[in-house]
Amino acid sequence: MLTGTCHCGAAHWTLEGDPGPVTACNCTLCRRYGALWAYDYADERIRVSGPTASYTRAAKDKPSLEILFCPICACVLAWRGMRASDSGRIRIAVNVRLAPPEAVADLPIDRFDGLDSYDDLPRDGRCVRDMWF
Repeated sequence: MLTGTCHCGAAHWTLEGDPGPVTACNCTLCRRYGALWAYDYADERIRVSGPTASYTRAAKDKPSLEILFCPICACVLAWRGMRASDSGRIRIAVNVRLAPPEAVADLPIDRFDGLDSYDDLPRDGRCVRDMWF
């Protein structure tokens, strides 16, 4: 099980099982947050605990996701979908940069162009260890 905590320790997330590759996205939010995302569904393999506040894009009439962050230290914990799928599940992704570096160092990174094409980009062989600095 992976665990990530905010800087002050008030909020955290857990992810059970293999997180698989994580995603680096260059959309207008992710590039500012510098997050690396691991995905699943809310209250299934991923659970977020502690106090959280959320942000949704103000310019969108029906935002598709909300960013969850610690209201004390402002660390970005996760994003969560605003609408359930047909199966009733809610997609969520946690920021693996909040996990201990040694626990996630070898996870491969997938890249997603959330700024222009909305396409997955080819893997370049980097893993989380390569993105710490």
